[in-house]
Amino acid sequence: MPFRLGELFCGPGGIAWGALHADIGDPNYQITHAWANDYDIDTCRTYRRNICPSNPASVYYGDIRTFDLENLPPIDALAFGFPCNDYSVVGEQKGINGTYGPLYSYGVKALRQFRPQFFLAENVSGLQTANEGAAFKKILAELRKAGYTITPHLYKFEEYGIPQARHRIIIIGIRNNLDVVFRVPSPAPYAHMDNTSQTALEVPPIPKDALNNEPTKHAPVVVERLKYINPGQNAFTADLPVGLRLNIKGARISQIYKRLDPKKPAYTVTGSGGGGTHIYHWAEPRALTNRERARLQTFPDYYEFMGSKESVRKQIGMAVPCRGAQIIFEAVLRSFAGIEYESTEPNIY
Repeated sequence: MPFRLGELFCGPGGIAWGALHADIGDPNYQITHAWANDYDIDTCRTYRRNICPSNPASVYYGDIRTFDLENLPPIDALAFGFPCNDYSVVGEQKGINGTYGPLYSYGVKALRQFRPQFFLAENVSGLQTANEGAAFKKILAELRKAGYTITPHLYKFEEYGIPQARHRIIIIGIRNNLDVVFRVPSPAPYAHMDNTSQTALEVPPIPKDALNNEPTKHAPVVVERLKYINPGQNAFTADLPVGLRLNIKGARISQIYKRLDPKKPAYTVTGSGGGGTHIYHWAEPRALTNRERARLQTFPDYYEFMGSKESVRKQIGMAVPCRGAQIIFEAVLRSFAGIEYESTEPNIY
């Protein structure tokens, strides 16, 4: 019997793609789409187009704070990547005292209502330190109180063959009355994978007419500045002529005009930020296209993002890497099927 997946804060579908493509070689253990919700209309359009094109009505657009969960179909699995705005170390880390911090509680509400057999919750690594650690402890306590045995772990996705240094806390919960034990999948099987940014972007080559592949228009000064920045450097570590230096007081963000190192995984793909934050090619003086950014998030080239260029940038930046999600869901399915797999100890307790 397949696990019917419901998803809150669904984003453009990185988690869902990983779930639907999770394959352990047993048709009795699969995950299917049931319903999803997000507050962003373009995100919902992207999800409908790629995850459930034959059932677009199953994706509900609306603010979770006013969204009616009561009449949704039953589910066996729940995923919720609750908003990270108040937990990210880039922001003020207001945590549960912020506007978005308390929204995790709607995931807990859904767990209590639907009683799925398992859940996957996702957030940034800064979740551990928000409110001096109190927010994370509160969230874990509420998930346990909802009736689940939980396994939180900080996944470093570059260790799992993903061509991007993206670190995210993933919490897997198994309903307490089930005789199932989840173990964190080991990164060892992926140690020899070529996950360099160059391979990700060039093998196979991206056609010029690929979906979401529009180039970014740069001012001449930006193009000239990038010519002086070597692969792996940023605007502050490069030896720039005086006229091309940035006049910024205070913090010097390491990713400003940072060019990729072609022989390493990319740095973290983000979904917002002004000039200098778009991820820059190692050889050509330009920002990556959205299709290139999507490759770093392991979205397949046929995956079409809906909305404006900036909307697509945001969607890609807030997603979970497809293949990373797939690896975790396959570990969950193997746990339910009683199939052994190589595992590692969780790094969060």
